[in-house]
Amino acid sequence: MYDIMSKKAEEFISDEEILDTLAYAEANKSNRELIEGLIERAKDCKGLSHREAAVLLDCDIPELNEKMFTLAKEIKEKFYGKRIVMFAPLYLSNYCVNGCTYCPYHYKNKHICRKKLTQEEIEREVIALQDMGHKRLALEMGEDPVNNPLEYLLESIKTIYSIKHKNGAIRRVNVNIAATTVEDYRKLKEAGIGTYILFQETYNKKAYEELHPTGPKSNYAYHTEAMDRAMEGGIDDVGCGVLFGLNLYRYDFVGLLMHAEHLEAACGVGPHTISLPRIRPAEDINPDDFNNAIDDDTFAKIVAVLRIAVPYTGMIISTRESKKTRERVLELGVSQISGGSRTSVGGYADEGEEENSAQFDVEDRRTLDEIVNWLLSLGYIPSFCTACYREGRTGDRFMSLVKSGQIVNCCQPNALMTLKEYLEDYASGDTKVKGAAVIKREIERITNEKVKEIAKQHLFDMEGGMRDFRF
Repeated sequence: MYDIMSKKAEEFISDEEILDTLAYAEANKSNRELIEGLIERAKDCKGLSHREAAVLLDCDIPELNEKMFTLAKEIKEKFYGKRIVMFAPLYLSNYCVNGCTYCPYHYKNKHICRKKLTQEEIEREVIALQDMGHKRLALEMGEDPVNNPLEYLLESIKTIYSIKHKNGAIRRVNVNIAATTVEDYRKLKEAGIGTYILFQETYNKKAYEELHPTGPKSNYAYHTEAMDRAMEGGIDDVGCGVLFGLNLYRYDFVGLLMHAEHLEAACGVGPHTISLPRIRPAEDINPDDFNNAIDDDTFAKIVAVLRIAVPYTGMIISTRESKKTRERVLELGVSQISGGSRTSVGGYADEGEEENSAQFDVEDRRTLDEIVNWLLSLGYIPSFCTACYREGRTGDRFMSLVKSGQIVNCCQPNALMTLKEYLEDYASGDTKVKGAAVIKREIERITNEKVKEIAKQHLFDMEGGMRDFRF
C-alpha cells in the first residue's frame, strides 16, 4: 500500500503507485485540456505531484512541450536568477566491498588502481582545489568498513576545514557516502557537513537488487530509507538522485518525485538538491551494457519537468555531461555545476598521472576558469557562496526563505561577492574583464537599497584585500 508518511521504503516508494502513475500518464499524454491546465496551475510555483509531473513528461503535443520549457525557464529565473553555484568532487578512496554492476569500484574489479588518500595527501588535494578557486567540495569514497571507516571520513573533514592557503579556504563540505546509521549521521552533522548526498541509482526494487547483487548496498530498504535516518540524525539538507540509464527513466522519474514528496511530508522538508547523472564509460564498465540510456532531448525534458514539479529544489549536473548538454539544461532548471573536476583518487595534486582510479570518464574537461569564463559569457553569475550553510539557513529555514522570495536578498549579493573574490584571486585576465562587467550590471538589480549599498562597499573593500563577506 502506498503511504507517503510511512518510514518503510516499499510503502513511500510503492511499485503499484508508480505503475498506476505511469499508466495514467500514458493514457493522458495527448489530453490537451488536462496538460494545459497543469501548465497553467504550475505557474503559481507551488509545484506538481508525481502523477501530474508524469503526465507532463509523457506529453506528446509539441506546442505544449514548448510551453513547458518556457515555464521551466521562468521558474528557474524566478528562484535562482542567473546564479550558478560552483563545486568540485574530491575522491578520498576507491576501496569498496559492494558488487554494483555499473561502477568500476566494485570489489571484483582487479584492473582498477585502488587508492586511499592519507591526511597529507588530502591536504595537497585541497590546496590544489583552493588554488583553482573552489570553496565547496563534495566528498566521495567507496563503501569499505575496514579501509574507509567513518572515523577516517571525520578526520578528513577536520583536515579539509583546517587548511588555509593564501586566500583559499573550503567553506562547505558536502558528503556523498553509503547509507549509514542515525548515530553516524549525528557524527557527520557534528563534523559540520553541509548536504548529505546519496543517489538511489534506481527506485525499481527488482532492478536495484539485480544491479547490486552483493555487499551492504544490496539492501534496498536500508539504502532507500537513508534520508529519513539522516534527518533523524540532525542533517536537514539532503540530496537525492538517480543514475539515469540503469532503469526505465519514467519509473525512476516518478520514484524520485515520490521520495521528495515523502521527505517533505514525513520529515518536514524536501531534498535540498536533486542530482541528474547519466551513466558514463569507466574502467570495466561499458554503458552499452545498459539498454535504458536516454537521449539528450529526453534528458532536457526531465530537467524541465523536474524544475516545474519541485521549483524550490537545487538541481545539479556534473562534468559527466558535455559543454553542449550543460548549456542546454542550465536555462531549464540546473542551478549547480561542477568545474575542473577529477574523478580519480588524488587527481588534483597529481594531475597528469595516468592511474586508472577514476569512477567515470569526465566529458567536460575544461578548467574551472574556462567554465567560469563560459558562464559569464552566457550572462550567468558563477557563485562560490556558502553563506546559508554558515549562517544556519538550512533545512526548513532555507526553504521558507526560498518559498517566500526573501532569499534573493542574500543570494544575489553573496553570489556577486564570492565571484569578486574569485576574480581578485584566481581569474585569468579575460575572465576578470567579463566578471567585472557582470558584477557592474547585476549589482544594480538588487532591489533592496540598503543591501545594495552594503554589497557595493564590500566589493570595494575586496579590492583592498579584505575577504569573506556574507549576508
